[in-house]
Amino acid sequence: MTKISVKNIKGESIKDITLEAKVWNIEVNDDALKKMIRLQLDSMRQGTRKTKSRAEVSGGGRKPWKQKDTGRARQGSIRATQWRGGGIAFGVNPRNYAFKINRKERVLALKTALTYKAKEKALVVIDNIKLDTLKTKEITKILETLKLEGKILFVTKEENENLYMATRNLGNVLVLMAEEINCYDIVNADVLVVEEEAVKTIEEVLK
Repeated sequence: MTKISVKNIKGESIKDITLEAKVWNIEVNDDALKKMIRLQLDSMRQGTRKTKSRAEVSGGGRKPWKQKDTGRARQGSIRATQWRGGGIAFGVNPRNYAFKINRKERVLALKTALTYKAKEKALVVIDNIKLDTLKTKEITKILETLKLEGKILFVTKEENENLYMATRNLGNVLVLMAEEINCYDIVNADVLVVEEEAVKTIEEVLK
């Protein structure tokens, strides 16, 4: 079991909680984590690049010259691959880069990402992240109080519109609900800031 302090938005430690070892302190599996991150990145690829084969290029229906007695090589179409403006041989076509991973491996990868954050002391648990306004300067002040630097990922129990709107203009801050967390965003963040209730939600789902 791993204990961690719960802080308020003033940076004060108000109590300690015990993190579920089956979620935050497992034997890490780098292969599963790498595979899951690659799946996320590959699924974002559009895969819409396209070249035309000789069958798709416009024109070239007529034989450019007769077969024999010209002294030139035989040609059947000016849209053959060796001609300028002709089709592309073995060109690229639209494709889907996504692939599947079974649920157990997905869960293992997510637990591995969370374990790394806990072991690296890059996990901050806060009692709640409720803002009175949606102004960016309010969340900026909280970040300075909590001494949070780099890329920051906030994880909330429920939808938090004020927090989302306040951080929207900050390029280094991302806000997700507990049910939306994923390996890429966790690994990509320098600091993981999680609401106490969100910690319980994550543990209930993953343990």
